[in-house]
Amino acid sequence: MNKNTTDVLHTEQQALLAAIGHLLRPFAKLCLAKGVPIQAIEERVRHAYVDAAKQACEGDNPERLTSRISTMTGLTRREVARIQQTVTPELPATRSAATDLLTYWTSQVGYVDTAKKPIAIPRQGPAPSFEALAASVTKDVHARSLLAEMIRLNLVTHRKATDTVELLEDIFVPSNDWPQMVGFLGTNVGDHLEAAVTNVLGDGHQHFEQALLADELSAESVIQAQALISTQWRNLITTLGPQLQALMDADKAANRAQDQAVRIGLYSLSKAMPSPEVPTDLSE
Repeated sequence: MNKNTTDVLHTEQQALLAAIGHLLRPFAKLCLAKGVPIQAIEERVRHAYVDAAKQACEGDNPERLTSRISTMTGLTRREVARIQQTVTPELPATRSAATDLLTYWTSQVGYVDTAKKPIAIPRQGPAPSFEALAASVTKDVHARSLLAEMIRLNLVTHRKATDTVELLEDIFVPSNDWPQMVGFLGTNVGDHLEAAVTNVLGDGHQHFEQALLADELSAESVIQAQALISTQWRNLITTLGPQLQALMDADKAANRAQDQAVRIGLYSLSKAMPSPEVPTDLSE
C-alpha cells in the first residue's frame, strides 16, 4: 500500500469515526438514562464486529473462519470463539395484529376522510367496518378480540350507542411498553442506518435515503412545520398504502415468491441551531 493510498484511507477512517461519534451520542444518552454500563456496550460492539466479519467471510473455508474473523476485527481467536458461543438478547417484537390494523386503517382510502384522517366505522358489516378491517389484516385473531386489544392499548373507542369504532390515536406509540418502544427504535433506526451504510459502500443509489434541512426558523414556525410534516405523512401513507397492497396482491396472484420487505419512514427533529463559531484573532 503506497503513501497516497494510506493517506486516503486514513482520511476516510477519520471521517467515519467522526460520523460514528455523532451517531453514538444519542445512544449514550439513552444508555446512561437506563444505567447501561460502558462494558455492556463494548460487548455489543464486539458481537457486531464478529457478525459483520462472519457475513463478509460467507463462503470461505469454515476451518479458517475464526482466524479470518480475528484478523479482520483485531480480536483474539479465543475472544472470537467466545463471542460466537454467547447468546445475545433478541430485539423485542414490534409487529402485531393491532399495529397492522392501525396501519391499514390509516392508509386505505375507504377508511379516511378528505383530510386523510381516519373515520369512525361500524363495528360490524361490510367494508368499511372494523370487522372487515380485521378480516383483511388477520385470519388468526377474531375481530372481537382485536377490538378488545386495541381498546386496552387506548388506540380506539367503541361508541356503543351507534355501535361504531373510532381511532383515538392514528400513530402507535407504546409508551406503556418500554421493550416495544426500544424495539421500534432498533428496527426503524436500524433499517435507516443499514440503507445509508449500503449506499455509502455502494454507489449511493441502492436505497432511497434523503433528508431536508430548514434552519433559521422561529419557535412559532417550528410548530407550524410540525403540522405540515404530519399532513405530509398522512398523504404519504394513504397514497402508498393501497399501491403497496396492490403489489402484494399481484405477487400473490402471480404465485411469485413473497420474500422481500420494504420499510418506508419519515422523521423530523427540531432543535436549536448550533452557536456560530467565534473566529480566532490571529493578528496578535
